[in-house]
Amino acid sequence: MDFGRLITAMVTPFDEQERINWGETARLIDYLIEEQKSDSLVVCGTTGESPTLSDEEKLELFRFAVEHAAGRCKVIAGTGSNNTAHSIHLSKEAEKTGVDGLLLVAPYYNKPSQEGLYRHFSTIAATTSLPIMLYNVPSRTMISLSAETTLRLAQIPNIVATKECAPLNQVAEVAGAAPAGFRVYSGDDSAALPAIAVGAHGVVSVASHIIGSPMKEMITSFLAGRVGEAAKLHQKLLPIFKGLFECPNPVAVKYALTQQGYSVGSVRLPLIPPTEAEAERIKKLLD
Repeated sequence: MDFGRLITAMVTPFDEQERINWGETARLIDYLIEEQKSDSLVVCGTTGESPTLSDEEKLELFRFAVEHAAGRCKVIAGTGSNNTAHSIHLSKEAEKTGVDGLLLVAPYYNKPSQEGLYRHFSTIAATTSLPIMLYNVPSRTMISLSAETTLRLAQIPNIVATKECAPLNQVAEVAGAAPAGFRVYSGDDSAALPAIAVGAHGVVSVASHIIGSPMKEMITSFLAGRVGEAAKLHQKLLPIFKGLFECPNPVAVKYALTQQGYSVGSVRLPLIPPTEAEAERIKKLLD
């Protein structure tokens, strides 16, 4: 399964009552595919506010995204949690909706050992035929999936990729030793180009909601050997990569989208909207 080079971790649009805004979800999917050049969309990842979405909402979003994307991009369902049995249940239900793959985050809060992590992911993988992308994000989970454990998991046929928010050394180590066809993606927009330079295949991005098209151009330029051109694009985009994470994600990117005419609404508690000062900084970034 090729998820492409540019994957957007999509926000979940809400209306003023904090219910899913289906009309705006359709509009956002079209925009991310057609204007921002996303090859795949992650639906109900952390950027989609997965912790505050019910299972019913998640499954409705998976179905809707598959139907509306209609083959124009791949749809990856965020079904990971820190409860292996629950992840299995949600992954099985997600498979019935027609999604193209699953994103499984490393279990947060309960801090399993590396063997526990291996068993968590391998047990889920055994219950589905869908291709799986692992998600290693130590800053959020307080646990890091080691390169050794990732490479062990990469031997499982339907574990086909990892989204890495680990140091570049780990990206390089996994990319260099993984079986043919296993893809490493940067999970950090600021590190996307450096990660690709050491062997990553692409990026799972938040900034691609706003600057997906130039990000795609940056990746294409680098792969075509126009390294200086890619570096200049990276330097130009870097303030946006950084600025969108000055608030807890996805607060800033949702506000940025509303400034561009997309009625994606605000965030659900415990996240809160940007302060006046934060909102002004986001507006300046967009200018």
